[in-house]
Amino acid sequence: MSRISIAPMVDITDRHFRYFCRLLTKKSILYTEMITSSAIIHGDRNKILDFDPFEKPIVLQIAGCDKGEIAEAVKIAEDWDYDEINLNIGCPSDRVSGNQMGAALMAYPELVAEIIQAMRKETKKPISVKHRIGINGTNILPSSLSKVIFDKYEDMEYFIKTLYKVGVKHFIIHARIAILEGLSPKENREVPPLRYDEVYRVKENFPELFIEINGGTKTIESIKEHLQYVDGVMLGRIAYENPFLLTEVDQFFEEGNVNNISRRQVIEGLIDYMEKIEKDEKVGYQVLKNTLGLFHNKRGSKIWRQLLSPPWGEGYYAKEILEKALLMLPEEVLNEKLV
Repeated sequence: MSRISIAPMVDITDRHFRYFCRLLTKKSILYTEMITSSAIIHGDRNKILDFDPFEKPIVLQIAGCDKGEIAEAVKIAEDWDYDEINLNIGCPSDRVSGNQMGAALMAYPELVAEIIQAMRKETKKPISVKHRIGINGTNILPSSLSKVIFDKYEDMEYFIKTLYKVGVKHFIIHARIAILEGLSPKENREVPPLRYDEVYRVKENFPELFIEINGGTKTIESIKEHLQYVDGVMLGRIAYENPFLLTEVDQFFEEGNVNNISRRQVIEGLIDYMEKIEKDEKVGYQVLKNTLGLFHNKRGSKIWRQLLSPPWGEGYYAKEILEKALLMLPEEVLNEKLV
């Protein structure tokens, strides 16, 4: 069975965006934003971990490097009904790698294996790992401040073998190396070249593993191409830039079909959602700020963006903005369905 998922994206995949995505796709696997183990232990847990049951299936993504702290965070999260736990070994940002988390940990497969073992003691839920095909940059752990190049296929294979030995069977692989110094997170999604063939090779060499590919996938045709070689595809920025594409991805699941929903019905779903949550301008903007791409390359795109962009007129809140959109946007685009 194939699997399509929406990647964890900081400042995008919050509970509001996930609800929006679930209106568009009934079967795709949704992810939280990356959440540090420290935030779960010391922060506002309800604010951090709560989600609407409508969002399921949903995966909690955790980042950290201290196995005891990560295990404690996993134990805490057991009180929430997440379907899976994912460990972030892929984030290349200076802030994350500087705190000994994310992609930098690829240089330490044995440490990551210890983290996985500690997590497995606290949950029976499936644990997956999201990582890059390699890293290049400064070794940030205290043991050695030196240049690290860990980007050959054999390096990635060793990393995967090490985690497979402690029970990891699901790997989500971003098909680029992470440059740990000199590039921003955005540049790390664009500058290092995509090396899809190396992800395909992992599946060929480890047919018993569930291999999901991530990075640069923006069309239904490219999803179909990837699924000839791997088990799943994780979509990233395209879910934000052109979210209506998500109505097509359920076809890749067993007994799945294109989600026969119109943009009008999506907006009506958002209106219903706004009626369930706090009605104030700040929360309303949080709900709508990541829906700007709903009319991507369609008539009415400019109107939609203008309506959703603050400042809103006096007396207008998110619900009223959405109702106004239904009156102003072109009928043929509002009512368009893929089937």
